[in-house]
Amino acid sequence: MTRDAMRPASAGHQSHGNADDLDVLAGLWEEARFARLPWDAPSELKDLVEDIDNPKRVYAVHKASRRHNFQLLVQKYMVQLREGCGAEHCSTPTCFTCRKRIVGRAPIRRYNTTSARTLATYLASQDNPENGLCPGLRPPKAPPAALNTLVFVPNPKPRLRDDRAAAALPKAQAVHNRPVSPKGGAANGGKPLSVRSRGAAVHEDDREKPRLGDPRGGLDTPRQPQHRDFTIVEEPVSKDHRSFAANVFGTVAFKMLEWLTPAAVEDMSRRARDFRSESEPDERNGFPTKHKSKLEHNSGFRQPRSAQESPILPVEPNKGLTNGRAPPGYAHTEKENRGSKDHQQSHEPLAGPRATSNRRNSNAKVRTSSGPKPKRQLSIDPYAQDATADDTYSGLLRSPRAAGGPTEKVPRVPKAAGSNLSRPISQLSSAGVFDDITLDKMPPPKTIDLKPRANRGQPEGARSCESDSPKEFASASGASSSRSCSHGSVGTIGQDSESEDDSVLPQALSRLDAEVVDFICDVIQEDGTAERHMLEPPSVSRFHNLQAGQGKPTKRKRHRTRGYPANLKQEWKLFIEQTIFYVLSDPQLILRSFTKKGQLYDSQTLWYCMLRMTRVAPGLVYHSLWMAAASLFAPPKLLQSLRSPTTKLFPKTEVSLSNLEAGRLLSICLHALIAAAPLVTDSQQLYDMSRIRSHGLSLAGSGAVARQPADLCLQYEDAFTDNLALRLARRLFAAITTRRYFDELSESTVGGDENKEHDVLTPLFSQLDFLNMDAVYILDFSFPDRALHETRVPILLLDWARTVMLNEWDGSPEVPGDGPFGGALALIEAMYKKRHELLLADAQFRSDYFAERLDTVQMPISWLYHTSTRQCSHLLDFPCLFSPSHLVSYFRSINFSRMSRSFEESTSIHDRIEVIADRTTLLPHHKAVIMERLRAAAARYLILNIRRGSAIEDAFDQLWRREERELLRPLKVHLGESNGEEGFDSGGVQQEFFRMAIAEALNPDYGAFTVDERTRMAWFLPGSMEEEWKFELIGLLVSLAVYNGLTLPITFPKALYRKLLGEPVTELHHIADGWPDLASGLTSLLEWDEKDGLVEDVFARTYEFSVSALGEHVTREMRPPPPNDHHHHHNRGHRRQGKDEPEEEAWPQFPKSLSQSISRPPPQQGNPAEDEAPLVTSANRNAYVSDYIRYLTDVSVRPQYEAFARGFHTCLHPKSLTLLTPNLLQSIVEGVQEIDISELKRHARYVGWDASHRTVRDFWSVVKRYDEPMKRKLLEFVTASDRVPVGGVKNMMFILQRNGEEDDPAGRLPTSYTCYGTLLLPEYRDKEMLRERLGMALENAQGFGFA
Repeated sequence: MTRDAMRPASAGHQSHGNADDLDVLAGLWEEARFARLPWDAPSELKDLVEDIDNPKRVYAVHKASRRHNFQLLVQKYMVQLREGCGAEHCSTPTCFTCRKRIVGRAPIRRYNTTSARTLATYLASQDNPENGLCPGLRPPKAPPAALNTLVFVPNPKPRLRDDRAAAALPKAQAVHNRPVSPKGGAANGGKPLSVRSRGAAVHEDDREKPRLGDPRGGLDTPRQPQHRDFTIVEEPVSKDHRSFAANVFGTVAFKMLEWLTPAAVEDMSRRARDFRSESEPDERNGFPTKHKSKLEHNSGFRQPRSAQESPILPVEPNKGLTNGRAPPGYAHTEKENRGSKDHQQSHEPLAGPRATSNRRNSNAKVRTSSGPKPKRQLSIDPYAQDATADDTYSGLLRSPRAAGGPTEKVPRVPKAAGSNLSRPISQLSSAGVFDDITLDKMPPPKTIDLKPRANRGQPEGARSCESDSPKEFASASGASSSRSCSHGSVGTIGQDSESEDDSVLPQALSRLDAEVVDFICDVIQEDGTAERHMLEPPSVSRFHNLQAGQGKPTKRKRHRTRGYPANLKQEWKLFIEQTIFYVLSDPQLILRSFTKKGQLYDSQTLWYCMLRMTRVAPGLVYHSLWMAAASLFAPPKLLQSLRSPTTKLFPKTEVSLSNLEAGRLLSICLHALIAAAPLVTDSQQLYDMSRIRSHGLSLAGSGAVARQPADLCLQYEDAFTDNLALRLARRLFAAITTRRYFDELSESTVGGDENKEHDVLTPLFSQLDFLNMDAVYILDFSFPDRALHETRVPILLLDWARTVMLNEWDGSPEVPGDGPFGGALALIEAMYKKRHELLLADAQFRSDYFAERLDTVQMPISWLYHTSTRQCSHLLDFPCLFSPSHLVSYFRSINFSRMSRSFEESTSIHDRIEVIADRTTLLPHHKAVIMERLRAAAARYLILNIRRGSAIEDAFDQLWRREERELLRPLKVHLGESNGEEGFDSGGVQQEFFRMAIAEALNPDYGAFTVDERTRMAWFLPGSMEEEWKFELIGLLVSLAVYNGLTLPITFPKALYRKLLGEPVTELHHIADGWPDLASGLTSLLEWDEKDGLVEDVFARTYEFSVSALGEHVTREMRPPPPNDHHHHHNRGHRRQGKDEPEEEAWPQFPKSLSQSISRPPPQQGNPAEDEAPLVTSANRNAYVSDYIRYLTDVSVRPQYEAFARGFHTCLHPKSLTLLTPNLLQSIVEGVQEIDISELKRHARYVGWDASHRTVRDFWSVVKRYDEPMKRKLLEFVTASDRVPVGGVKNMMFILQRNGEEDDPAGRLPTSYTCYGTLLLPEYRDKEMLRERLGMALENAQGFGFA
């Protein structure tokens, strides 16, 4: 059950729920063992000890109450599944009434107990399980059906007359005397199962413990005779032994969920009382057979066929949990009758192994001490996680004042009728921390006695002094006041309940800093009391270095002569568990523990603390942090104060955290999740395991993306499938979107940036900034450890986010925008934006699991028309999750879908026109006119007739003023047909056309572009004389090539692709590929140390931007950008200029016509004088670099770029471009220039021969010796493009086809089908002939035949 313990399910049931919770808290506070600081604790811990007066902060109370609430929830679901609510219009799917109403008159089968138990356990284990309960569900009228198999059987009178002789029986004989059922007869796999009353054998672990009256216990209390009245046996039931669910949920452990519910215990108590009342008249002479029949007839008790055929479980109902941990399968058989004091006295429990006071009267009132001796306090103080419920508690129960102070009697709020606790707390027997709890003596809330039992804070055997000297023991009395024994005497316990031990409260440490964490983990590991878990490694020792001036590690006081006592080990375990729960379940205590000087611990120290704690008590740590993480969902104070008193937007007024506190708490909890992963010492293992899990794999089998040992893979699987850790991760990720939603509400309500808080993830990224010099480093780790930690944290954060997504995903591309899935996506997106600071590559963010299960065509098309909201997003909104090959496939699927739709629409129009024209009596001339005017609508293809000598001119003429619907149709190019060339365009002719057109357009002689001599990259010429419409048509040509899936023989800098995708160009590495010399010079300027000379003296740069165009130098002084203009790069390159913002000076343009040259002065006339511009100094060099990059990539070429961008976006859907990164878009446009012949050979195919043929081997031998220009010519000859398409050679068609034999040296040359990537290669007689003929073909590869 993943609901906060003791939190009301709904407001409607709040009063009733609070009353029940009050009963539980009161009883558990009275009976639970309290954790106290052991006497041998070091003095450093005593200053950190705090008393706990809130029952909800006691770990033992918390754990038992959660178990109790879970059993009640299972009981409700059992009733709902088997009986229903009885409402006429019930609509709850799991309710039997609803099911019966839906089927109508058709027969319906009721769930049996095992099936209902299986479903009820599952439903009660979900998040917010109360939401699945039927609103009209009523309490059950009859006991649970699981009790029908329990039968009361009388026990024979014991033969031994003296109880001492009975007590002297050896343990083995007592065990041997237990009834044992035959094999297979029991429901729990043939093991004995019974419940016995009064004198039944106790658990084997408890037999070794000293009892009252035993000389080992140091107390002298008379024993009471023990004998057995009856035994509760379970009849054998038939079940399917092949069914896993039937065998699991048919065990005693799951049956206890029903046996120990209040209704079941009450029914068994009633039957036990009836059984005793029937058996008392015949107790002396035994139980006659006829009396058994009468009893069965009157009371409904059934007698089994044989007492030896049923499982038997012995139990002492009046002892409860007095003797420590109960045996497995324990069940209560008796319940206190509050109206009968005689019955309570007649069945007084035996003296337990621990010193206990006399049981208080059930009708006693809540008392506070009026004398100097304080009583045990019961406080229900408000708890930050549930203020509403706490207000109710504080009204019903009030804590007494401090010890020795005056008290007031506060009248209690009257409680609703029927709220008295008439049931025991269920299943406390398996809690493991309540050794002295009597479940059937729970007082009602109106009759609570707050007096504790003496020495209840100690485990069994702790009453006798374990120290070597009285002085040593007395020194610990201040920290552990519950022990007051001396070395020479033992006080009488159980007689004076008003001793000063009654003021004992549970204790815990108030904080967990790094030194305390090391100490408590060392204690647990030394004692061997750590929690069993599946995390690796099982234990972790200290591996950090001691800092300078730091003393020796804290140690416990050691015994000089004997080994460490077992009871002290148990005390330490209870105290440490209480401390971990007390601190880690409170967000304020967590922040206080892991902060120093107002800042969080450094990331590695925090991870180290969590690593150590999760190796001694992982379940407790993750559950406590899960409770503390609930405070992340409390709305900010600003939203709580602004809401109207009548609205219920936030029904609970909880203690809220600021975004800074919430971010720190989130970071601490995320480090706990990181600590769950196996501790590896190789960064490559971290990368490989992340890649394996990104595919949704648990093991790396043959052919996997990475290879790692199976043991490591299974260790990862154990860590990332841990239920408690996964539950914490889901809550943390859900909190990210919730906190951001609170921020949006605050901004919309208040407005302005002065009240805006930092994002909730800011503290996490600040902590992960390993270059942050202000970080607080607590522990000293070696350099290799810190380097490995820098790799570990980001990768494991991504792994946890991916794990939550895989667990939450339902297979649909539309995913929740909030909740755990949305929060995981938000974390991944935020980390992707900071991937350079986190030292993460793009490949680390990919989750190929999604791409492998989504349709490559339909999914991107549906995303194109999907509108994302805060509640619903699409996976393609986060392209970083997909590999480049998948993104290119999605991008081309969108283009192909648009092309197919345009083709189908034009085909439909063309067919309709043909039908209409044929049916009407139109003249041929009129028909031709109509077809000409409807050509734009009815043409199926975009057809271009291009002459080889004027490719760019013909392209401009035929693309000018074309409609968008025409451009979106499939492209067909007729190249050189007027000169007699024959070519059927299936792709190769198009490729040749674009190669020719782009080469002509980028020719620097035309004055539109400039080409760098070193890098051969093209860029717009500032102030070009060419009209803007030409740049737009060049952009349209590039758009058509990308739209039709072709690569172009061009080379643009990455800055252009960043601008086309709306990303800013502000850094030096953004221009390094296009202007390497300039980037190197500006880097030197920024890194110059003025110790070697002043910047203005060494570099002598002025604050100007200068270009050389058309033989003239144009220079302008650079000005800072207008306000709010730093985003002008975004929105596909279009500037956003406000009305009142000053317009930035436009770059001067060369005149484009004679009239402009007359009316406009030449640009060089506006150059400033040499002494007018300011020099670049150390103070303004950063601004100079930023402005220079802005002028280079934006201001100087703005008209040309904006025209080019308009043409580029003509054929491409704007949303489809968001799938691409600048590098990926560059690969799509330009292809890959590096040609790997070995890779080409590996993916080549053969027709007419195979790879072992002599000519084929000679071909590859010749080609491997080609230089880069010859390689590009070969690729262009075969595929019409000298670039490898995006994705590599594997996405390209390259076929070697045999084309006959050729012995004549002047014979045929190799030819090719460029549309199909096929090289027709004759079989030449030797290698030299092949080299000569192939080289001749490549050097003269121009023109088409019928190809």
